[in-house]
Amino acid sequence: MNIDEFDDWWIANKTWVLMEDREYREAVETYKMKSGADWLLFGIPLVAGIVSLNYLPIRHEVLKFLAAVAITIAVSVVCVYIKSLTNPHRAIADIEKDVRKRTLEEYEKTGKFKQKRK
Repeated sequence: MNIDEFDDWWIANKTWVLMEDREYREAVETYKMKSGADWLLFGIPLVAGIVSLNYLPIRHEVLKFLAAVAITIAVSVVCVYIKSLTNPHRAIADIEKDVRKRTLEEYEKTGKFKQKRK
């Protein structure tokens, strides 16, 4: 059993393997925007960027625009962080590692790759 062979298979098939895992699907689902609070978290950066254009003490328009873009990005990062704190599931990367580990263990036991369900 070759680990390189498994790695190649994993790269080609990880999307459907992950989507078969219930915990992974539930974690991905929590990142979708479903409520007004979700929309508000992603609307706040836009408002912050637009408002900052009016109040930044920069005379040069291009620099003012770049500063507003930087503020929008920074506020977006904070909002995504807040959204991730409200997520009741483990991190998606951790779930993906566990699914990969279970799939590799199954491959090592059987010598066969997991087959996609039809």
